[in-house]
Formats: sequence, C-alpha cells, structure tokens
Amino acid sequence: MAITRPDYLRTGRSPGVTGSSVAVDVPLFDVARSFEAVRDEAIAVFERLLDSGRYILGPELREFEERFAAFCGTAHCVGVSDGTAALQLALSALGVEPEQEVVTVPNTFVATVEAISAARARPRLVDVDPGSRCMDVAALETVLDADTGAVLPVHLYGRLAAMGEITRLCTRAGVPVLEDAAQAHGASLHGRRAGSWGDVAAFSFYPTKNLGAAGDGGAVVSHSAEIASAARSLRHHGSRADDANRHERAGHTARLDNLQAALLSLRLEHLDEQNDQRRAAAHLYRELLADEPVALPRLEGPGERHVYHLFVIEVPQRDRVLSELRRRGIGAAVHYPTPIHLQPAWRSLGYARGDFPVAERLAQQCLSLPMFPGITEHEQVCVADALAVALR
Repeated sequence: MAITRPDYLRTGRSPGVTGSSVAVDVPLFDVARSFEAVRDEAIAVFERLLDSGRYILGPELREFEERFAAFCGTAHCVGVSDGTAALQLALSALGVEPEQEVVTVPNTFVATVEAISAARARPRLVDVDPGSRCMDVAALETVLDADTGAVLPVHLYGRLAAMGEITRLCTRAGVPVLEDAAQAHGASLHGRRAGSWGDVAAFSFYPTKNLGAAGDGGAVVSHSAEIASAARSLRHHGSRADDANRHERAGHTARLDNLQAALLSLRLEHLDEQNDQRRAAAHLYRELLADEPVALPRLEGPGERHVYHLFVIEVPQRDRVLSELRRRGIGAAVHYPTPIHLQPAWRSLGYARGDFPVAERLAQQCLSLPMFPGITEHEQVCVADALAVALR
C-alpha cells in the first residue's frame, strides 16, 4: 500500500508554524485518545462509586486484582498506590535486608533505585545489552555474591529482559528476582507474560503506561501467597488481613483506590488490542525509517513479544535533532538523558563516567518518537518526514 507523504514538512514549515512558535501536531502520548474505548463506561463507574461512598479496599479492587493476576499468569495481585511503592513493597515482601545489594541497571527511571534505597538496601548497577537495552546477563553473573539480596531487571520500553537466563542464574545463586515491569504490561517471552517470570514483579499504572489509570496506581504480582500476603499487609499500615487493628510489621499507606481499580478493569479488556495497535505502529515506523541513518529497536527474537510502551531510536546529534523535531510540532522526548550513576542523587554509589559505556551511549543517542494506541498513519508519516528533515 502506498504511503502518502505530505510535502509541507519537507519545506521546513508545518501548518502550525507562526514565526518561531509551532503547535504540537503529533503528541508524544495521547492519553485521552487511549481512554476513548471505555469513556462512557468509565463515567458510569465514577457515578456509581460516588454514590456508594466506598472508595478504599472495596470489591472493585478485589475484582481488578483477580483479573490482572490472571492476565499476567500469576496467582496473586496486590493493588498499590503507584509503581514506586510497588517496587519498595515487593523488596520488603521478599525480605531484602538493610545494606544488602540489589542489582539493577543504570538506564532506567530513578524510581527503580529510589525504591531500593527506600527499602534501605544498596543499588548495585550492571551495564545493559546494546541490542535489547536490558540487563546484560554476563555482567550480572560477575556481580552476584553473598551480599546480593535481589536482582531487579527492568523490562525497558516494553521488551522483556532475558528472563530465562536471568532466572536460571539467580536460582543457582539462591537470589530472588523482582521484575520491574512498569513499561511492559502484556509483553511476553516464550508465552509467559511480564510479571510471571520472577519471584515477584512490580507494575505502574501511571496514565501514559500501556495499562494506565486516570491518576497514579501500581501493583505487585507474584506466584507466592506468602509474598502477596506480606505486600497486602505492607500497603495497609502493616495490618493483618483478619484484624485491621493488629499491626505485625511497620507498613505504609499505599493502597490502590477503588475508582482507579474499576477503571483499570475496564481498560484491561482492551489492553491486548491496544498493544496490537502499538505493534502495528512500530512496524510502520520501521518501514518509514528504513532508509534513515538511525538505529531502530532490535527486531523481536523467537518467542518474544514487544509491546512498545515507547518507540526509541538512536540518532547522532540527538539533542539537535530533538530540538528540530519539537520546532516542527513533533512531541519527541528522551528516556532517559542521564544514567542513574551520573545523577547527583546517586553519586554516593561511587561510580564514574565510563563505568557503563552502553548505558551512557544510549543516554546520549536515544530518542523516543510518538507512540500510543490510535496513532494514525498520517501522524506517523509526519513524524518520519520531520525526522528526515531534522537529520539533514
């Protein structure tokens, strides 16, 4: 099928250009568009809950937990307030002790290491594989030792880390695995979805996620009843399930509220379909950008299903290209411009520039293009043409 490419972007001016300002013609995310499929039902849910007066720890939460556990292929789900809380509670539920090391990667959002520090453990970083951009298994093997309390691979941009190799290595070492699945709702490897590989997993339902709430939200999922029970207690002040006034551990206030849970149940019904839309959009980007001097996301390997939370390319002179795209109305962004070990807040880890060359190169060259369910072919053509001009 022929793709019609508009001429205006190749001229250097889009219809929104007025002087030096430009309207955003293609947003990075369009959250409202992704909610369209459930809009009427969501309004009805809000009205019903408003009338009920029951907003916390109700049947809507239990229903969503059951549905999301089944979706992930796990026995248990515990809805919590946000993705960072999910990571922290999961580490605590695993029994990670103060000052133990938790191994993770430098090219992630700071929430990954914030949660480790909040659990009073110590982040230990390893570099990533240049193809998958996820944890380098060989690098992981070199750091596992008696001080390792857990391994925390990040499923970056919607692709699972090498979970078969990671879990085999950690099982031999007797080290539990916590999946950071905040960007991988519905992604799978050899038929197993994100969240079902490790001892426990943490999800975020921030509005821009593949499964997003109308606000903050998160979940802990696990095959283990013991881990789930601990997380459920921790989210509600450390109380017991059978006695809310008996507190057997120091917990938190970190509950997923009923409204968000009900909305997530509605959106979960459409998640596979919307992930398919993302995958189709990724395929079209590959066609449109095939002749451009950029590095595209690695193709899926056997048994791998990428859900493209983000479509991230690598480009030379990234900051100049980003500026030009934004000037032309394209909502591009960078995830993430500064690796964890070079962030001021994590200077105490003792790492220096050059310690993780793959993560550092990605930070200098990665560029996220607009990606969301319902993005149109015309919008993607506009993105590709703007990028072609910006790369000149």
